[in-house]
Amino acid sequence: MLDIKLIRDQTSQVQASLERRGAYDLQPLLALDAQQREIEKTRSDLQARSNEVGKSVGQKIREGADPNGEQVKALRAEGNEIKQQIGELEPRERELKAQIESILLTIPNLPSETTPEGKSEDDNVEVRRWGDDLIPAGDRQGYLPHYEIGEKLGIMNFERSVKIAQSRFVTLMGAGAALERALISFMLERHTGAGYTEVMPPILVNSESMQGSGQLPKFAEDGFKCDRDDLWLTPTAEVPLTNLHRDEVLTADQIPINYCAYTPCFRREAGSYGRDTRGLIRLHQFNKVEMYKFVHPRSSFDELEKLTHDAENILQQLKLPYRVLELCTGDIGFSAAKTYDLEVWLPSAGKYREISSCSNCTDFQGRRANVRFKESGQKGTQYVHTLNGSGLAVGRTMAAILENYQQADGTVKVPEVLQKYMGVAVIGA
Repeated sequence: MLDIKLIRDQTSQVQASLERRGAYDLQPLLALDAQQREIEKTRSDLQARSNEVGKSVGQKIREGADPNGEQVKALRAEGNEIKQQIGELEPRERELKAQIESILLTIPNLPSETTPEGKSEDDNVEVRRWGDDLIPAGDRQGYLPHYEIGEKLGIMNFERSVKIAQSRFVTLMGAGAALERALISFMLERHTGAGYTEVMPPILVNSESMQGSGQLPKFAEDGFKCDRDDLWLTPTAEVPLTNLHRDEVLTADQIPINYCAYTPCFRREAGSYGRDTRGLIRLHQFNKVEMYKFVHPRSSFDELEKLTHDAENILQQLKLPYRVLELCTGDIGFSAAKTYDLEVWLPSAGKYREISSCSNCTDFQGRRANVRFKESGQKGTQYVHTLNGSGLAVGRTMAAILENYQQADGTVKVPEVLQKYMGVAVIGA
């Protein structure tokens, strides 16, 4: 959430920054803010006068005035009238504050100065590639898509998942389940070895947690909600990890805090019907290992580079070709100021597909979730900067392994780093 004081004091700069993401008119918000501040000043002035009247009543009585005399009665009448005026102003002030907060919750984060300009994913900038030498020369003819490989090997079943739930779910069988579990264990071990603390959070989260991470109100349509309990199936471990320190004041020496977590994730993909209807790319339920950081504002962009490197390391260890894109202003997420996407090579499609998104959200989530820190010897507090990144989306990683490691005889090699978890070197042999 943006700071209303920043919007008020630097309106033209904030407006220009938001326009880099698309059109947004701040004037309705500023009009409400002006009304609220005017009422607040009037109420504050009335309260000050009320206090003066109260003191005057006591002073007059101490000086010998008749408590029931006209002078004291007049002061008390004035005091009662002021209280009535205050009582009429307070509900309107609360209403305006609620309207202002409601609007603030819908305004996206400001893109960083270094985020490339652009209107859509077509304007994203490729930063680097890795593993070009692992991509076979020639066309993609003969490379099966991962879902055909999985079905032929009997390690994933979509038909029975429809019977159990509905479309866009998968049941993993045998080596498929083992490969998913191996990937989760491998990713967590790599991240904890890199200094992240593993967390296993609840996968049901309340609405306050969804709002704190930026999922609500904007992405309510994409969520699965348990209305009876006001709980949501978490769309990403970013949600519970953001809220681990909600409404807390940390000390400066506690940060950076680095967390990683495996969770099942649940999304309706409401805006994606008709896209990737087959396979593991766009499911309603999927597994993901998430990395999350609470950091000092001065180091957050350096920490983003480290976070992205940690996600890349997983792909490099698995020997999966990928590229890194810097997202443009028209494609970064709602909470992000700067984002790198990692895209893995899928030979059946002959193109790269997103497998991780690593973002610096600056103080946007820290403000929404009220996570602050205090420097030693300094007055006041600051909001932490938060960063998140997939490390990685497990199902999409499995899809990439099946396609990149498929063999002509229909088997699939197991990446060397996963063989100790799987106990086999080949699936389908």
